[in-house]
Amino acid sequence: MKTTPVIFGREPALWLALVAVAVKLATAFGLDVTTDQQAVINAVAAALVGVIVAFLVHDGISAAILGLVQAGVALAVGFGLDWSADQQAVVLSLASALVAMWTRTQVTAKVPAAPAAAGSVSG
Repeated sequence: MKTTPVIFGREPALWLALVAVAVKLATAFGLDVTTDQQAVINAVAAALVGVIVAFLVHDGISAAILGLVQAGVALAVGFGLDWSADQQAVVLSLASALVAMWTRTQVTAKVPAAPAAAGSVSG
């Protein structure tokens, strides 16, 4: 049975709830962000937690990193970065290429066992 990974002794969902409440609290006491910006902040937090969980369970790290980059670009655009869709696509393409280069150094293709030579005796 698999257990849920923990971050600093707490489940990831609890950290995300804390971020969401902290953002709402900050806006209630004067932080000037729109509801759309709050949503993007929470999305970036979720993507970051996804990367951490993927790292902890050693599964899907590449996809999680790309999701985090995509969320980061959305956050930057949500806060006023003036990038066209083409510019965003180029940045995401670069991120994909960099992750692929890193993944290539971490993965080894399975090689089938060499067939036994005819007439060889094992033992």
